[in-house]
Amino acid sequence: MNQPPRQLLAIGEVAERAGISVPAVRYYEERGLIVSYRTSSNQRQFPRHVLRRLAVISAGRRIGLSLEEVGVALGGLPVDRAPTRSEWAAMSADWSRMVAGRIRVLQALQASLDGCIGCGCLSRERCGIFNPGDQAALEGPGSRWEREARGKAGNDFAS
Repeated sequence: MNQPPRQLLAIGEVAERAGISVPAVRYYEERGLIVSYRTSSNQRQFPRHVLRRLAVISAGRRIGLSLEEVGVALGGLPVDRAPTRSEWAAMSADWSRMVAGRIRVLQALQASLDGCIGCGCLSRERCGIFNPGDQAALEGPGSRWEREARGKAGNDFAS
């Protein structure tokens, strides 16, 4: 006869099920991305729904989101239960817009790969980076190409 699943999992079980290390579980807890309960002997016990939050963290990291961006997304989800379908849908819609913006930036990069994106050639005729007198400093920090690509991608791109 099958027993019902336990509602709380030890940190090692959570790490194993999520495919991450125990220190990573602790780190995500310290960052407020997941929550645990403490036993009388001060051992961490995690609710089962934490596995879903860890899956979201992993997915966010795979698509290039920072932990801060993942935290913002998780901030809109309940910490005391698994999210509803509509709560997941709202979160994923925001991520979808961010991913679409990043795709547009990558497409702009792809389109410009045959040109100069910072090769150092300093050709006066062809290179868009040639920079006498360090005029590019007036444009601000970072890559000139990246600023142009972000401008073409629109406001959906989040770094």
